[in-house]
Amino acid sequence: MKAVLFDLDGTLIDTAADFIRIIQQMCRDEQRPVVDAELIRTQVSEGARAMVKLVYPELELTDPIFLAHRQRFLDVYGDNIVVDTDLFEGMYPLLEQLEANQIPWGIVTNKPRGLSESLLAELQLTERCSVLVCPEDVSKTKPDPEPMYLAAKRLQIDPKEIIYVGDHPRDIDAGRHAGMYTILAAYGYLPIESRDDLSAWQADAIIHTVAELQQLLQQKITVLAENQGMMS
Repeated sequence: MKAVLFDLDGTLIDTAADFIRIIQQMCRDEQRPVVDAELIRTQVSEGARAMVKLVYPELELTDPIFLAHRQRFLDVYGDNIVVDTDLFEGMYPLLEQLEANQIPWGIVTNKPRGLSESLLAELQLTERCSVLVCPEDVSKTKPDPEPMYLAAKRLQIDPKEIIYVGDHPRDIDAGRHAGMYTILAAYGYLPIESRDDLSAWQADAIIHTVAELQQLLQQKITVLAENQGMMS
């Protein structure tokens, strides 16, 4: 292991609370049934369309009215991107652990660049993040491995020497297809239809807490240090 890459929403950063707040307020404003918080949480990784669809299930995704609601959602979210959002508990020490061992970390996400950069800036992570790959940077997004290869190229590290951590099947697929060591973050926003059999995701490891992730990465760091010691 020479670098660690994370998915953003549901893996590195717990953004669900802000999405839940905005979507439920949209429901109240439109005098519609308030969508359950847990259901919204499962749709965070699917993007703005999926979440707005929870409020307006009768509208087609291409309907101008639906698109207007989606834009309203994005505008409100962009203006209030970090209200209840923060890194998952235990993630700050984990990042510090990586940095102390001079292991770069970065993000490969399907979240638009503008929102991703704003989020990192608000959480004061911009300078600490070694690489950020967003949909605007590639022709094909996850589950295609193209974003993973781009991140590895920018880090100048072989994909086979990189760990990728994600909470969606497309994260694991993208990492596997790029030859990376993949870790399924089962504490994240797992899709309902994929929760029953996590082994089917074919990740190299499954962790249920950030503490477990930190322990696993520490093992990898120890092995790396031992190997470097043998080489020197």
